[in-house]
Amino acid sequence: MSFLDQFFVYHPEPWQDRDWERQSGLPLEDVWFQTSDGARLFGWYVEAAADRPVMLWCHGNAGNIINRLDNLRLLHQMGLSVFLFDYRGYGKSQNIRPTEKGLYNDAYGAYDYLTRIRKIRPERIVLFGRSLGASVAGELAAQRPASALILESSFPSIEAVAKVHYGGLPMHWFLGAEYRLIDRMPYLSLPKLIIHGEEDDIIPVALGRQVYEAAKPPKEWFGIPGANHNDTYVVGGRDYFRRLAEFIKKALGVY
Repeated sequence: MSFLDQFFVYHPEPWQDRDWERQSGLPLEDVWFQTSDGARLFGWYVEAAADRPVMLWCHGNAGNIINRLDNLRLLHQMGLSVFLFDYRGYGKSQNIRPTEKGLYNDAYGAYDYLTRIRKIRPERIVLFGRSLGASVAGELAAQRPASALILESSFPSIEAVAKVHYGGLPMHWFLGAEYRLIDRMPYLSLPKLIIHGEEDDIIPVALGRQVYEAAKPPKEWFGIPGANHNDTYVVGGRDYFRRLAEFIKKALGVY
């Protein structure tokens, strides 16, 4: 682990105590769970009907789960149950310095909570990751069974992102995190939907295409004209949620 990771890779925000259930209008169930390496993490579980697909949502490198409430509401309106959790060092989760290995352990812990505590079958689980969370979700898909994988605003590796933002300087040499999603994609057999904003100025769409091209079939590409890094679901609007529903229906045989 490099100390520089804390400046260049991870940008957590502390928790704000409010009545988020009332403000969001969602049936937010507070969940605490523990990872295999002892981190105590916090998340929200929002349940739809008992037999509906469950989306395990891995967020990006900044903020915390509070920042995802608008997106969570729209997913719940689709009829999905959603488990959204904070990594170590983020939000209400235990204040431990985040690392690549740590975030992977956090995702394993979230998945194990769903399958072992809530008794949710893997064939009902859809893995979702945005930005850095796409790398986390990809690693999770390599280690745990699930029905489908949705990657949004994804990148092949930290090295690829560093080359874009630092003019070719080898910044990745000084970072401990690698997040080599590109290495996982040729071996993941579950259905995959790769989403990217075509005007993304943080992770250029070309990097998302690299992830898609490396992926083993079955796979689908969904480029969203006019969308940047974090507004895909806003700019995409109804088409975005229709595409998600169609993909999940095809993968799980529901909806």
